[in-house]
Amino acid sequence: MKILKFIPIVLAMILSLSTVSVAESKSEIENDANDALQQFYNEVNGGKKYLEKANAYLIFPDIKEAGFFVGGKYGEGVLRIGNTSKAYYSITSASIGFQMGVQKYAMIIAFTSDASLNKFLLNDDEWETDVDGKIAMAEWNSKEELDPKYEESMVAFTFDSTGLMGSFTMEGTKFKRIRPD
Repeated sequence: MKILKFIPIVLAMILSLSTVSVAESKSEIENDANDALQQFYNEVNGGKKYLEKANAYLIFPDIKEAGFFVGGKYGEGVLRIGNTSKAYYSITSASIGFQMGVQKYAMIIAFTSDASLNKFLLNDDEWETDVDGKIAMAEWNSKEELDPKYEESMVAFTFDSTGLMGSFTMEGTKFKRIRPD
């Protein structure tokens, strides 16, 4: 029953994480995305070539995640096609299960096929990974160059991680188009 006392605290943490990011403007999202992209290029050998050959990519420069049995994450980012910003999106996730911690990280999702990009754009306002598609998490060695073979139609890269989060959960992630100032 002591766990039940912590649930309101965790929900308050999640709410505070999501409200901090909601007020970002287009210029703030763009600046943060450019910084994250540069860091990605510096950390991932061949990352620039990989994204140049992708159909599009979605940059979330600052995703915040917290949880204690119940958890969530939130971030805002930009969709770029041919290095041109086309739209802005938020990523929201809720989870339940064995989890504890707080972390912050950046994520880039590369759309490597026309079909995956069109499916994402077709659901203009909301898109859920559990329902509408699967995203493969990329694994790479920082000493090796990223191979631009596209075996999956959507590939996610996480980097610039701070904090610690351990989890074994059931999770649903939703992407929603936003219109910042």
